[in-house]
Amino acid sequence: MNSMLLADASAATAASDATAGPSANRERAKRLYFSLYDAPQSHLDEARAYVADQVAAVQAMPADLPSTLAALPAWVQECTEAVGAQYRDYLAARKNGAPRRYFSCRAHALYFIKAVAPTKLVDGAWLYGLLRHWDHPAYHELIKTYLEELGEGAPSKNHVTIYRKLLATHGCEGWENLDEHHFVQGAIQLALGHDADHFLPEVIGYNLGYEQLPLHLLITSYELNEFGIDPYYFTLHVTVDNAASGHAQKAVQALAGLMPRVGDREAFYRRVLDGYRLNELGASTTSVIAEFDLQAELVNIFAAKSSVGKNMHSDYCRVAGRSVNDWLTEPARIPDFLAALEKAGWIKRGEEVEHSRFWRLVHGEKAEMFGVFSAYEQQVLRDWITSKPDGSQLDGARSMTWRARQRTLDNLGQHADRSADFPERGLIRRHPRLESQDNELRLLEEQVAACGSKQEAMELLGGLMSPEIHHTAVGLMATRMYTRLFDA
Repeated sequence: MNSMLLADASAATAASDATAGPSANRERAKRLYFSLYDAPQSHLDEARAYVADQVAAVQAMPADLPSTLAALPAWVQECTEAVGAQYRDYLAARKNGAPRRYFSCRAHALYFIKAVAPTKLVDGAWLYGLLRHWDHPAYHELIKTYLEELGEGAPSKNHVTIYRKLLATHGCEGWENLDEHHFVQGAIQLALGHDADHFLPEVIGYNLGYEQLPLHLLITSYELNEFGIDPYYFTLHVTVDNAASGHAQKAVQALAGLMPRVGDREAFYRRVLDGYRLNELGASTTSVIAEFDLQAELVNIFAAKSSVGKNMHSDYCRVAGRSVNDWLTEPARIPDFLAALEKAGWIKRGEEVEHSRFWRLVHGEKAEMFGVFSAYEQQVLRDWITSKPDGSQLDGARSMTWRARQRTLDNLGQHADRSADFPERGLIRRHPRLESQDNELRLLEEQVAACGSKQEAMELLGGLMSPEIHHTAVGLMATRMYTRLFDA
């Protein structure tokens, strides 16, 4: 495994452990994440305490921000140029035959998509609480950033909608069961967003760090495309975060506009630095990539299914003298079960999956275990079967990249993404099964029309643009209406 990734993973783990606290609090971020998503108003005190503790944990960490506000634009430009140079080196190395830097197999790439889901599914949440300041010009750059994270109400551009579609396409369910460190960043983002006025300097600093273009975003996009996985969510962030006119530039402008003219500017900037450092906590892109182990992931999948599967198999089929039900009653013996399947010839490692009888049981519409394994779980099984003893993958036909497949569909006239139009009112009315949703949208229109002032309308719409709502039909419509009023 790449030594650089291991170093990054160790650093991220250490930072996460520093915030874990005693055993009673080891799931603190995960609990807070779902609490703020389900009932934020009931957990605001808990959220404020959590952010305060995370800030205390990062204050001793170094921060590479310049010491003066005037130096920030040049710093952003230098960082962008450095990332660009590193990416050019990466592309040159790949052209000369270097292996992928991040993903060892397709299952590895899908594991990454699943493992970062808690963060991606609250994308932009740290800015939510600033919507109430729509009439204050100093907040406009941050509000515009949030509106763009929400796709300004277009489902095809809403970042959370795009990511939810990506998860569903590849069967990456079950992200809710990930370990604590996967929820740290999402919990921080939600907590900041629901208490943005109290943590304004930290929100500004967090935003400044999050919106800088990282090298891993470029490499991730490149390698996902190679595996035929739609990289749009990631390439979209490459474009909208650009330093010339995108979120990176808006982040600097927002800090300049909100830095106090009267009072302790140095204390404000120190809090900005604290917010910037919050980006270092919990799981990161590189730590998530480094933690993947193909064998361990397959064992986890089998162990999770054993609670139901241990009662579902007939006793006539025996492996190494034991029934399948018997094997599955002891999740700790799953590695032994897999080894027994291989020894008995049910699985033939290092060969095409079609040579393995077990694969034929789980894959295909007429397979005896059809539907037991999700698309993601089948990919893990496929890559494990075709892996060689040294960990490399069986040489096979080069898979078509995502972009090449889209060009092929375009040439055949088969590419039509109707999601760009959903959920416009006209489309919804053509589908009777969505009548209740249509009624909800009509009610929202009536409520906005009945508002006595623009302030009242913006408050109503802003409440429907929270992290847990904005990607729904009513949330998307509220975003479109808010955006039009905001720009008016």
